[in-house]
Amino acid sequence: MTRPQLHFAHANSYPAGTYRQLFALLEEHYQVQALDMHGHDPRYPVSAGWPELVRELTDDLERRYSAPVILVGHSLGGMLSVMAARQRPDLVRCVVLLDSPVVAGWRALFVRLARNTTIGERFSPARFSARRRKVWPDAQSAYEHFAAKDIFSVWAPQVLRDYIDSGLAPHPDGVQLRFTREVETDVYRGLPHHIGGLVKGDFPVPVGFIGGLDSVECRQAGLAATKKLVGKFFRQVPGGHLFPMESPGLTATVVHEMISALLEKR
Repeated sequence: MTRPQLHFAHANSYPAGTYRQLFALLEEHYQVQALDMHGHDPRYPVSAGWPELVRELTDDLERRYSAPVILVGHSLGGMLSVMAARQRPDLVRCVVLLDSPVVAGWRALFVRLARNTTIGERFSPARFSARRRKVWPDAQSAYEHFAAKDIFSVWAPQVLRDYIDSGLAPHPDGVQLRFTREVETDVYRGLPHHIGGLVKGDFPVPVGFIGGLDSVECRQAGLAATKKLVGKFFRQVPGGHLFPMESPGLTATVVHEMISALLEKR
C-alpha cells in the first residue's frame, strides 16, 4: 500500500535537514518531503505578513505533488501551512501545527502597530537573531558553540549534529550558517498579524495543533484562538517551542496520531 504524502515546513532558521530523525520515524507511515530552506529564494522575498513565503510553499506543493498532501509545519512552517491551506485548499488534505499558535486579537494588533518600532523590536526574537554569530573556523567549533547553549543542550542526541551537517556552508574563514541571520531576522520582523482573521469561521481543511507544555511562544501568543480553530484536535506534550528537536520519537508518534484523527474527520 502506498504511504500518504506528507510535506513538512520547517521553523525559522532551522533547515529541513535538522529534522532528519523526525523524518526517518515519520517515513514508517508517510512519504516525507520538505523544502530545504524557506526564505532564501530571491523569487520569494521575505516581507511583512510573509505573502511571498506562502506563495513559495504553494508553488512548491504544485511542483512536487499531483494530489492534495498532508501539511505539517513547525513554528514558521505551521503558520505558512495554515495560510497556504486557506489560499489553496485544493492542495491540502489536512494541517498539523507544531507549536504554531494563532496570534489574534490584541496581540495581533500589537504586532501590526509595533512593527519596525523600537518597542516591537524589544519583544521580537529579531533582537537576538540580528546579532547572532554566523562564522566559525570549522564545523566542530560551531557544534561546540551551540551545544553550550541551554536551548540546544536539551535536544535529543544527534539532532544538533544534523543541524550542523545541514546548516553550514563554506566561508573564507571556515564555515558559516546557510540560513542567514538576515533572512531569519526579516522573518521575525514580518510576523503576520492577520492570521486570526484568516481562520475565522469554517476552515476549508481539518487542522490540528500540538504544542510544547513549556513553550514560551505559546504563552506569549495565547492559545484561545488556536483552540477555537482546531477544536478537539488540540494536544500539548512535554517540552518547549523546539520539542520536535528535543523529542523526535514522541513527536513522530503524536503527529501520526493527530493526522489519523484529522483524516477520519474528512
